[in-house]
Amino acid sequence: MTYRGLILDFGGVLTTRMRLNGQAFERSEGLEPGAYFHALDEHPEGVRIYEDLEVGRATQTEWNQVIGNLLGIDPTDLMRRALANLRPEPAIVSAAQRAREAGVKVALLSNSFGLEPFNPYAELGLWEDTFDALILSEIEKVRKPSPAIYQRALDALGLTGPECVFVDDHAQNLPPAEALGIHTIHHTDNPEATAAQLDALLLRAAA
Repeated sequence: MTYRGLILDFGGVLTTRMRLNGQAFERSEGLEPGAYFHALDEHPEGVRIYEDLEVGRATQTEWNQVIGNLLGIDPTDLMRRALANLRPEPAIVSAAQRAREAGVKVALLSNSFGLEPFNPYAELGLWEDTFDALILSEIEKVRKPSPAIYQRALDALGLTGPECVFVDDHAQNLPPAEALGIHTIHHTDNPEATAAQLDALLLRAAA
């Protein structure tokens, strides 16, 4: 199979692990272990505001205020502080660069963290010059795992599902891509292994 497109998730794929970042944030803010994750994933207000942020119904500033209040900390520029320990994942970024150099189109597909006042994608250097297409849920008004956002990624690349590979660290985000014929890779805790899979699929196909 010849693959002509690569679609990459942001947090936890193109970057270091989100959980490690969150744990470092808890330590830096003096929070109890697990408090940040509880606010994001379990508290009804935290879950609601994150979903609203992802699809553009809430601003990043509103997210800062809600999550700051839930955690009892200063909400000023909170998203920047919450992502302060996130770094580009060298193995995956390098694999994406090799793919582009081989003629493969590369897209970023991310459930958005918001773009203002803090743009995490630009902050980490994973922005417009790095990709052939940027598909952000905040702009698209739909988020993974909705099938629509995967189709928009394909449309942005001008490719069909069977021509593309998609990498995500959340297993629940893979089946909608597979339904469109996209080859999926579940990224876990071994970026070098994922990078090797990408090289095997994309560089061989481009050769």
